[in-house]
Amino acid sequence: MKTTILNFGKISPKLVNTWLMKENKSQLMDRIMNYRTSSTKTAGCTYLRKLKNISALDLPFLRNMYQEGRVREINIGTFYLKSHGTKLARSHMYDWLILVLLALIEIILNIINPFYRFVGKDMMDDLKYPMKENTVPVWSVPLYAVLLPIVVFTFVYLRRRDVHDLHHAILGLLFAVLITGVLTDAIKDAVGRPRPNFFWRCFPDGVDAYDAWGNVICHGEEKEIKEGHKSFPSGHTSWSFAGLGFLALYLAGKIKVFDRQGHVAKLCILFLPLLMASLVAVSRVDDYWHHWQDVFAGGILGLVVATMCYLQFFPAPYHSEGWGPYAYFRALEASSLGPRVVRPVAEVDMQAMEIPDINQQSRQSSSHGFRQISLSNSQQHDVEFGKNVTFV
Repeated sequence: MKTTILNFGKISPKLVNTWLMKENKSQLMDRIMNYRTSSTKTAGCTYLRKLKNISALDLPFLRNMYQEGRVREINIGTFYLKSHGTKLARSHMYDWLILVLLALIEIILNIINPFYRFVGKDMMDDLKYPMKENTVPVWSVPLYAVLLPIVVFTFVYLRRRDVHDLHHAILGLLFAVLITGVLTDAIKDAVGRPRPNFFWRCFPDGVDAYDAWGNVICHGEEKEIKEGHKSFPSGHTSWSFAGLGFLALYLAGKIKVFDRQGHVAKLCILFLPLLMASLVAVSRVDDYWHHWQDVFAGGILGLVVATMCYLQFFPAPYHSEGWGPYAYFRALEASSLGPRVVRPVAEVDMQAMEIPDINQQSRQSSSHGFRQISLSNSQQHDVEFGKNVTFV
């Protein structure tokens, strides 16, 4: 469809209302295109944002814009935490309740004793590795696997002002780590595989003892013995890949890693969280807290759960709309049909509007009198980054 770029002068609502009452669409377009005023006559007027690619502009649309000297403002892509956050959280109330239930199950799984697997003397050759402190402390796992991604999500919210993205990112992340935690600890308790340093947990003085069946008779601390039967799979690794894997998917969508533009440098950003999770996994083997099979299984478990949880809220990163959550696009579509925020202005500065050929057949709008708007690539970019688009 042919369009003409116009640089409008400052046109008062009263003047446009006069045109609307007297002239038809064709005459109005000619009138607007030929109208110019000097900037000195409109000092102190309200300047509005630039518009591009507005299709199907006609008289009903202009009447809605200028009626009684008021303009309607459409904030495309902006959903604030204060205005939409409570309603959004309430709509996912059952999801948050399930998160609380998962947290309780995780606590219970850490309290109960695991299965005490048979450990014979001939098995001790692989279980005599020395006791070492954790290179990555247990308390640090929630910091980098949960809080660090939330900081990134918050930064994106401050940039785009989309509460759907913030809410669903946090909700998806918490589901990823808690589901992973429940699965990991449930398997740990059921399997009861001894850790590589099990010998020194069971026999801290180095003197081993076995019963008539050849099973160990431990005389170490009960806490250490209990922990010694929780080798498979690695909890550090599964949590790391769940939280940081979710973050990697989130970043892949936001920076459009798979946009087919050949910017391989974006992969460096994508790989940073995965590299961090991998180094945590390696440290578990180096500290002799896990066998290599434990961290391998934990990594796969965390990544699979993170991917499933991410895809519940976001399109795949390679999708054309992978930069935003499903709920955002639904809200955007709904807001385009709902009532708009109004605000009075004295005069209007209409700049750089693109108006379609006046002979183009216009389509009927919604019951509110607004036209459907076709967004160009530049406007889609503005919507993606939460920029406001204002009709005057």
